[in-house]
Amino acid sequence: MRTVTATHASRGFSDLLDAVEHGETIAITRAGHVVAEIRPATATTGRALREALAGVPRLDDDIERDIAAATALLTDERDDPWRVD
Repeated sequence: MRTVTATHASRGFSDLLDAVEHGETIAITRAGHVVAEIRPATATTGRALREALAGVPRLDDDIERDIAAATALLTDERDDPWRVD
């Protein structure tokens, strides 16, 4: 892993992004301490979300009714007598 100062990173950010795009991870330091790492983004497919939700209990059958009732409590801005255009 390459390490660069924050000053160097700010002056050559485009070059750092090129390196990261090619798989390199770069540590950014300030006052001699690592404060950040820039690394390639990981591709996501939604698999982790599906796995996390697998153990969540199913919503009850009344959820649509509950949402409709809650939405009905909201006021439409077009009907707001205090609205200033």
